[in-house]
Amino acid sequence: MGNVASVGLSIPEGKVGCYYCRFQQESLLEMATLESDINAPEYVVCFLGGSEKGLELFRLELDKYIQNLKINLDLEQKNLEACVSPYLRSWFEDAICPIQRVVQLFQDKLASLLHAALSYTPVEVKNADERTEKDISRFLAAASLQGLVQEGTMTSLCIAMTEEQHKSMVIDCSGSQPQLHNAGSNRFCEDWMQAFVNGAEGGNPFLFRQILENFKLKAIQDINNLKRFIRQAEMNHYALFKCYLFLKNCGSGDILLKIVKVKHAEMPEARNVVTVLEEFMRETSVA
Repeated sequence: MGNVASVGLSIPEGKVGCYYCRFQQESLLEMATLESDINAPEYVVCFLGGSEKGLELFRLELDKYIQNLKINLDLEQKNLEACVSPYLRSWFEDAICPIQRVVQLFQDKLASLLHAALSYTPVEVKNADERTEKDISRFLAAASLQGLVQEGTMTSLCIAMTEEQHKSMVIDCSGSQPQLHNAGSNRFCEDWMQAFVNGAEGGNPFLFRQILENFKLKAIQDINNLKRFIRQAEMNHYALFKCYLFLKNCGSGDILLKIVKVKHAEMPEARNVVTVLEEFMRETSVA
């Protein structure tokens, strides 16, 4: 794991974020362990860009970037300069810019991508070049609630969504604009899509990541609020009505109800409340 700090530059009031990581080659480290007279060389990699807070948002991506660098070093024992230099030069494009590129590519269709990430809908990408396919995969991973929702709940939700829909969302990148099939959306994702589109004018990749983190934070807050309302509704009919109003007005009731349904599957009282809410929501959508 690397660290992130703020570094002052020689220009007036110039400060940038600095990600730095020290590591050793795995293959040489093993040799040094076996033969005590061999010292495995150590390397320090530094990436400068944006602000300390900006780079902190991408620390997991940068840690993974360093892991891939270690793999390249282990594979290429000779001519390290030719192997390492091109890889290091592309760190910003490869680790920081994928979210920005996806926003620029999808624009107003980004709401469906956010909906797929939030609902754990399987996504299939067709006719895309390697970089675009990786960018979409990274965006979906960054936008999902993985790590914020319990792993068991997340796995159950993935299974439930797959069984319910039977279809993946398909993204066809054969044209100048991606075409989406079996796509879903809701008002919550539409509102956040607008925040991304508005942020695109400045072209700051760190801003897009911050918007994405705020999107996930709001989703988690809504889930926790709904769970609290459901606990109250187990004993209070007025609280049940509050649950219904919350689901109706939050803009993402379709997804939130599925998430809490999975979480409360083993709790009979809560399950009854969720069943009633599902009926209310179904009647409202029909009406």
